[in-house]
Amino acid sequence: MKAAVWHGVKDIRVEDVELKPLKDDEVVVKVAWAGICGSDLHEYVEGPVFIPVEKQDELTGGLAPLTMGHEFAGVVEKVGPAVTDVKVGDHVTVNPTITHERWADDVDVYDGYSFIGLSCDGGFASHVNVPAHNVYKLPSDFPLKLAATIEPTAVAVQAVKEGDLRFGETVAIFGAGPIGCLVVAAAKAAGARKIIVCDLSENRLKKAQEMGATDVINSGEVNAVEEIYKLVPNGVDVSFEVAGVQPTFIQAIESTKARGTMVIVSIFARPIEFNPMLLTNTGVKVTSTIAYSRDAFQKTVDLVSQGKIKVEPIITKQIGLDDIVTEGFDTLISDKTQAKILVELSGE
Repeated sequence: MKAAVWHGVKDIRVEDVELKPLKDDEVVVKVAWAGICGSDLHEYVEGPVFIPVEKQDELTGGLAPLTMGHEFAGVVEKVGPAVTDVKVGDHVTVNPTITHERWADDVDVYDGYSFIGLSCDGGFASHVNVPAHNVYKLPSDFPLKLAATIEPTAVAVQAVKEGDLRFGETVAIFGAGPIGCLVVAAAKAAGARKIIVCDLSENRLKKAQEMGATDVINSGEVNAVEEIYKLVPNGVDVSFEVAGVQPTFIQAIESTKARGTMVIVSIFARPIEFNPMLLTNTGVKVTSTIAYSRDAFQKTVDLVSQGKIKVEPIITKQIGLDDIVTEGFDTLISDKTQAKILVELSGE
């Protein structure tokens, strides 16, 4: 079968691979659609970040070169002999996180973590083996194309939970890329009354408005923090840093009200510096998230499949697997009008 395989920086190849033998507790998913994530882009541009290159991943046993893709949905085509709660023909989306699972979600969400599609073979292929524990059933009439957006939406849902956002509160989101826009949608679903989004790109700000932002600020043209205080005089209840650079990290703290919460959602490619007195002087609390609990993932499946979080606007392009580098990764680097690019596999 054809798959998009990571070999190194700027070296993703669409090539023929063999599907590994099915383990007793796994299922074979025939992939319908898969999304290109910002994490995938990091691996392409400056990896390895998560991809194991020197030794096998502790949790998955994966080792580069490996098939990428951790945002995907499809149909179960085969089940291992130990699988009892999933059957052939089930429509599913996949929670790609693999942990030790020694602790409950509410004690330690990240009890070690690896990702299907980053730490072992993933969904940029016609078929993929997945632990049955990691597949979540979908209504058979829910479009699998939309289901491919559930994984990144779960990141946004977890971020809103980490921020302890309450009904009627205010938020500021720094960064209007795909995750930032999904945080907009999740905050709207959670009942935020004012959702302010800051970005340098007018196209991305328009997409944020389409996803539910009440106000947008081009932080390349005005002082974003000052503009936020004009809209919310005491600062927002919760801010979300989704850009991954030092200026927005500081702006997110500065725009948050005293004893409010700032949530780090982005992946930082390099260390940053900031003065801790920004926190000491106001009591702003800083927390972070990179993935989601199993509970948050199930809630996201329900919210998206029931239409309570609208994900369709985030999809800006659909491509074939053969074009994943030129029309996918390279396009995301050069074209800031793009949000979520989906790769069509079976297209069901």
